[in-house]
Amino acid sequence: MDWPIGLVVLLALIFAGVPIAFALSAVGLVGVISIIGLDPALAMFGQIYFDSGRSYTLSVVPLFLLMGNFIVQSGIASELYDAANAWLRHRKGGLAMATIVACAGFASVCGSSLATTATMGRISLPAMRRYGYSDRLAAASVAAGGTLGILIPPSVILVIYGILTQQDIGKLFLAGLLPGLIGVIFYIVAVRLSLWLHPEDLGRPEKLPLRDRLRATRGVSGALVLFVFVLGGIYIGFFTATEAAGMGAGGAILITALRGKLGLRNTLETLFDTAKTTAVMFFILFGALYFLNYVNLSGLTTDLRSWIDAIDAGPTGVILMLIVLFLILGCLLESLSMILLTVPVLFPIVSGLGFDPIWFGIFVVVATELSYITPPIGMNVFVMRIVAPEIPLERVFAGVLPFVFVDILRLLLLIAVPWLVLVIPNSM
Repeated sequence: MDWPIGLVVLLALIFAGVPIAFALSAVGLVGVISIIGLDPALAMFGQIYFDSGRSYTLSVVPLFLLMGNFIVQSGIASELYDAANAWLRHRKGGLAMATIVACAGFASVCGSSLATTATMGRISLPAMRRYGYSDRLAAASVAAGGTLGILIPPSVILVIYGILTQQDIGKLFLAGLLPGLIGVIFYIVAVRLSLWLHPEDLGRPEKLPLRDRLRATRGVSGALVLFVFVLGGIYIGFFTATEAAGMGAGGAILITALRGKLGLRNTLETLFDTAKTTAVMFFILFGALYFLNYVNLSGLTTDLRSWIDAIDAGPTGVILMLIVLFLILGCLLESLSMILLTVPVLFPIVSGLGFDPIWFGIFVVVATELSYITPPIGMNVFVMRIVAPEIPLERVFAGVLPFVFVDILRLLLLIAVPWLVLVIPNSM
């Protein structure tokens, strides 16, 4: 089966509602059978699933998921918002800015965009509504802030990229720090841009005394210590990313216990949810790894490289075209599907053009962040629909447009100044 037919069939299956794990595995299997025969294809299929399932490296996924789920159980999210609110509440648009900062803080110990959006939406929306924020700005700030969950480490998406491309997961985590901070700053700018485009009569709470602001910040010390411990241990080489995941999960359990939230029922639910999410992600990843074999055998990468050489766009031109590609795919696919469909195809080409693999990983994740808030499939927008069903989807999509604009600017900045991505991992 030629690769154009394989891609068309794969997209048709995904749009028809077939789970992406089954779609990837089925198309990959049929494609490989058509190239090398039934018996070798089945042998390769079994080997990939068996070897990947017992991979030590993959244990980082359930451990970081466990860490994030216990942090959610500990109830630390509300204190993160209270701390950000204490420092920013008196500024114009301060509650929306506090939501962005709180989302970044929660992402640093959670690693999931959807969980960040759902959790912070329930906490911050009532406060913003109480002070006169429109549903458009309030919901958009939560949806956009939630996208930081896949970039600020620990990020499960970065783990999957590292596994697909055989890159150091610890370096990918560290590479996401500065772009994540830039994302927070740019989103705060987007809040002001939104208020400039659509002026609102906002209530502005009084500025808290320094003592009260410091007291509010003290409540998030556990999450801050855990974040510094995990990332700092990777940076100084004290432990690997997989070991860091184990230490992080242990630290999250300890924090939950110290807060008196380690009840039997809640803990069992957390463990079950982690196991279920891990199983789903593993099946998707194994399907992608097998589909990668079909991509290589079918000659897709070679054909694309020949096409790129023919148009002679140059390395920067190729990257700019990839931004357009991700913007289009973001309107059709959710983030994990985008990563699994594009990285196996694009990574050999981009590496051949001389781009750093770590830099490309951050570029892909930032570009993928857009898929969480771009219509019509923006997953974070649909999460907001679940959290606040009374807010129409079109209002949220209209509200996120300034955030989409600054995200495109952030991508261009990372292209122009790769140092922002590589300075921390290169100093390890």
